[in-house]
Amino acid sequence: MKMKKIVMLAAVAATLASCGGGGGRPTFGDNEFPVTTAGTSSADMQSTYPAAIKGVQDVEIRPKAQGFLTQINVKEGQNVSAGQVLFVIDNETYQAQVRQAQAAVNAAQQQCNTAKLTYDNSKKLHEKRVIGDYELQTSQNSYESAQAQLAQAQAALASAKEALSYCYVKSPAAGVVGTLPFKKGALVSASNILTTVSNISSMEAYFSVTEKDAMAISQAGLASLPAVKLQLADGTIYPLDGTVSKMSGVIDAATGSVQLIASFQNPEKVLKSGATGTIIIPRVSSNVVIIPQSCVSEVQNKKFVYTLGEGNKVKYTEIKVDPQNDGNNYVILEGLKAGDKYITNGITKLNDGMEIVPITPERYQQKIQEQAKEMSAGDIVGAMKK
Repeated sequence: MKMKKIVMLAAVAATLASCGGGGGRPTFGDNEFPVTTAGTSSADMQSTYPAAIKGVQDVEIRPKAQGFLTQINVKEGQNVSAGQVLFVIDNETYQAQVRQAQAAVNAAQQQCNTAKLTYDNSKKLHEKRVIGDYELQTSQNSYESAQAQLAQAQAALASAKEALSYCYVKSPAAGVVGTLPFKKGALVSASNILTTVSNISSMEAYFSVTEKDAMAISQAGLASLPAVKLQLADGTIYPLDGTVSKMSGVIDAATGSVQLIASFQNPEKVLKSGATGTIIIPRVSSNVVIIPQSCVSEVQNKKFVYTLGEGNKVKYTEIKVDPQNDGNNYVILEGLKAGDKYITNGITKLNDGMEIVPITPERYQQKIQEQAKEMSAGDIVGAMKK
C-alpha cells in the first residue's frame, strides 16, 4: 500500500509539472504567476530551403536520324565516356545513299579527268594555232563545269556520310546514363529523348530565396555566405559541405523569388541527378532576445506573449519572430526587448489587463513540488481521473 501511494504521488508530481507549461498552471489558491526578464544572447540559427539536385551537366540524348533502334549498347546507371556509341539506328537506307553518292563522285571524277585532258590538248593545239580561241574557251568551260559537278557530288557524299553517322548515337560528354525509355526495335526520331547523360562528379542543388534575402546576399557577395549543408530525402545530412556558387540575375515574377545554386563534390556518386533535398544555411544571431515557444500563444498566424506592466498588470503583446527556429525557442524580431518582463507559465489562465502576483520561475517550481507533497490520497485519485 505504501509503494502504491509513492507511485501515485510521483504521477501527481508529473501531472503538476506538465501543468506548469504554456497550456496552464496548477491552482495555488492565489494569483501567482512566474515572471522572468528578457535578456540577450547569441543564437545558432539556420535557414532551410527545398532544393532540386542536378548534375553539373545533364545532356539529353536525341537522335538526328529517324529509324528503328537496332542496338542499345548501354545500361541504366552505366558510366560512359565522351564519344562512346550508345545507340545504333537502322542504317541500311543511309548506307545505300552513301553508296549512291560515292558512285556519283566516281562518275563526276571521270568526267572531270576527261574534261581536263581535253582542255590540256586544246591549249597545246591553240599554241600551235590549230584551233581558235572559241574552241579553247569551250574546252575550258567544259573542264570547269566538270570540276563543279565533282565538287557537288563530293558535297552530296559528305552529306550522306554525315546522315549515316547520325545512325550511331554517341555520348557528347562523360557521365552516367539515365533511364532508357525505348527498347530495341522502337521507331525513334529527333523528338524522342533516348536517355540523359549526367556528369555527377560534382552536383548542383537549385534553391530559391526571397527577393529581400537575394538583395542582402548581392550586397554582401556570395563569398560572404558560409558553407552550406544538404539534407537528403531520407533525412540524413550529406557528409560534404557545399558552397553557393551562382545566383540568378532574374526575379521569378510568379513567386517573387531568386534562384541560387550550391555546388557539392560527389566523389562516391551518392548524389543522383533528379533527386530532391533541403539546403541548410547556418547563421549566428548575436545579441538577440530568445524566449521559449511555450510562453507564446498564436492567434490567426500572429504570435503573442503576456508582458508585465505597471501595477503588476499583464498586457497581451504581439511579437514578431524569426521564421527559422529550433522547435523549442523563438528569436524575437519585434515586440519584446531586453529588460521587458514576461510570464513564462500558465498563459491560458491570463487575460489582458489582469493583475497578478509575480513570482520567480524557481519559486513557481518550488510551489509545484510543495503542492504535490500536500495532496491527500483523495486529491491524488481526483487528479489522476482528470
